[in-house]
Amino acid sequence: MDIAPSPIPSRTQYVLEAVKHAILTGRLRPGQALVEAELAAQFGVSKTPVREALKTLAGRGLVVMSEYKGATVRTVDTAMAHSVYDVRLLLEPEALRRTVTAGAALETAGAALERSDAAADPAGRSLANRDFHRALYLPCGNPLLTRMLDELRDQAALVSAIAWQSVPSWEREAREHREILARALDGDADGAASALHDHIASFVQRAFPDGERHPTAPVADGE
Repeated sequence: MDIAPSPIPSRTQYVLEAVKHAILTGRLRPGQALVEAELAAQFGVSKTPVREALKTLAGRGLVVMSEYKGATVRTVDTAMAHSVYDVRLLLEPEALRRTVTAGAALETAGAALERSDAAADPAGRSLANRDFHRALYLPCGNPLLTRMLDELRDQAALVSAIAWQSVPSWEREAREHREILARALDGDADGAASALHDHIASFVQRAFPDGERHPTAPVADGE
């Protein structure tokens, strides 16, 4: 019998979201130590919810836990970026193909594109772009596939936020998003999946070419 996972206590969830946001907006920089006592004092909680939040963030790939160094913000290099995006390339185009084949509504994706176009800063644009991608795969009809892609979102955000610092290519990506959505709305499942595959592959290769390291800090949730 499957056992539903226990809900995260509210204090732990509060700390988790606050630390995640600080990581993805660059207030906590890659490699920076995450000291439980300092975070507990900052958020007005005991060390227990901080410890649990950091463990959860480690499981999501945003924090590294070390027996000797404690918790630190994860750094991003070419190998990490390609690993995350390789999995997206395997899963996300297929999820979109299934979404289109099923004739699912894509109004949410269109609304996300409008928010991205109207965003006043990179953070707003980046959050809207994340919503756009999720709106494409969420109706695929396979909850396990959806959950696997959801679990990649934070790591993909960390990668793309760093990449946008050195390669601010969101205008190109916005055009690609519109092309992907147009094909999906036309019912062209294979064409939409192919366009999405090319979009994901070109982004990471352009931003993280083989052999190049990007240790800089992120600025916002990302592509």
